[in-house]
Amino acid sequence: MPSAFTQQRLAHLESLAAELPERGLVSRMLGGDDPVLWVWHPGSGRQTIVFATPARDGWLFLWSPAGQESADDPGHVADSVGKLLGTTP
Repeated sequence: MPSAFTQQRLAHLESLAAELPERGLVSRMLGGDDPVLWVWHPGSGRQTIVFATPARDGWLFLWSPAGQESADDPGHVADSVGKLLGTTP
């Protein structure tokens, strides 16, 4: 049985994952009891891992390189990740 902390983290990642297909992105949950979200853009082939972590004022999503947004608005986060991954390297 996952802890309450893991359930909260999973809920935030699932809310982000639900927003991604509208932006042409694909995702997969990884990590079992320590979930992270693997996100990629099928057209560009670019990818990143998104973490959800507690912060002083709620939860944050973190991704590479240097992405950080509040988990309060998963649609905005999906837009930011989409901009990062949608361009060709």
